[in-house]
Amino acid sequence: MPISKVIDSAAADAAATPATRPRVRTITAGLRLGDRRDMHRVEAAIGFLRRGKRAFEEAGYEVETLRIATDPWAAVDSRQREALMSDLQALDRLVTEAGLVASIGPVLTENRADLSLPAWAADLIRSTRKLSLSIVIASPKGVHDAAIPVAAETIVRIAQASADGVGNFRFAAAANIPAGTPFFPVAWHEGPDAFAIGVESPAVVEQAFAESHKGAGDPEAHLKRVLHDALAPIERIGNELSQLGQRTWLGIDTSPAPAKDRSIAAAIEALTLSPFGSAGTLAACSTITAALKDTGLKTCGYCGLMLPILEDPLLAQRAGEGRYSIRDVLLYSSVCGTGLDVIPIPGDTSPQSIAGLLRDVAALSARLRKPLSARLFVVPGKKAGDMARFDDPVLTDSIVLKIDP
Repeated sequence: MPISKVIDSAAADAAATPATRPRVRTITAGLRLGDRRDMHRVEAAIGFLRRGKRAFEEAGYEVETLRIATDPWAAVDSRQREALMSDLQALDRLVTEAGLVASIGPVLTENRADLSLPAWAADLIRSTRKLSLSIVIASPKGVHDAAIPVAAETIVRIAQASADGVGNFRFAAAANIPAGTPFFPVAWHEGPDAFAIGVESPAVVEQAFAESHKGAGDPEAHLKRVLHDALAPIERIGNELSQLGQRTWLGIDTSPAPAKDRSIAAAIEALTLSPFGSAGTLAACSTITAALKDTGLKTCGYCGLMLPILEDPLLAQRAGEGRYSIRDVLLYSSVCGTGLDVIPIPGDTSPQSIAGLLRDVAALSARLRKPLSARLFVVPGKKAGDMARFDDPVLTDSIVLKIDP
């Protein structure tokens, strides 16, 4: 079917349920930079992403971001790494001018200590605007015990190098993250040129659960049907773009990424009928994740529940009410999604304490063979219970959570 017909069909489907229509959080193009100075391939990806954005917008979807993920070409030894800085800064300038963001993937993939990496990563964050990166702390080979302290020290160094610690928005410790994941900062690529979609769909989940309480049937089964109907038009456009752009279509990461006006906590509370963190929250997380992984569509990435405290005002509110802890979020991660995401922790938290928490994330990922990540905001000058405020439109105010020493 010509893409114009696909867009018309998708627009009709989207118009049918405007209140709960998912946003396209990201169109992420993956490419391999065999020659790190070959910016022509990056420019080609930018052109493809812009065409994709137009197609989705013509179908009635809001597209929030366009992103590029590369292979882990900066995962080299310290001597080679220093020589990459100017190339990385050039990549940053290119994507910044184009209005995109980019992930260079993990900069440490092996299970080894790299004492110079934390300072280098902090310098990279400080000297760029739109680049993201990660460090692997668990893989199919198991927990990366030697890399975990490196990741912990990197988190601390980045916090010290950026106002309010917000540089850690662009860094995460990654555990068993598959290639092709469209969400940042853990996105990375392997294989031929490709692309994937990440969605923002908490309102879809919330409405499905409200309908279940009104007689629509079993919550999980009903949510599967609703998600399929909401995301199928996105899949159709993705398939057509793949053929036109000659890029592999990896699918949709069905994780319902929240935003300030679309709360995943509200969606969970629509099922439990009680505040997030109450008894039943774990079961609700499990119900949502089961549906996300069984939509009948082509999927990629996490396909799990995201609980980013600093991106969801209701999650932040419930944290302020003392209804859950970091340990609770890790518990919820055992049956659902992405791990510990944008969680504010005290400014004086030691690298050793952070490493202990990262070991828990890595162990859980290795034991359950599932993708998890940890994106921790060390907030300079703040202690547990203080209010953290950020001069960033996507971040909400939240109390700083206690981390066990």
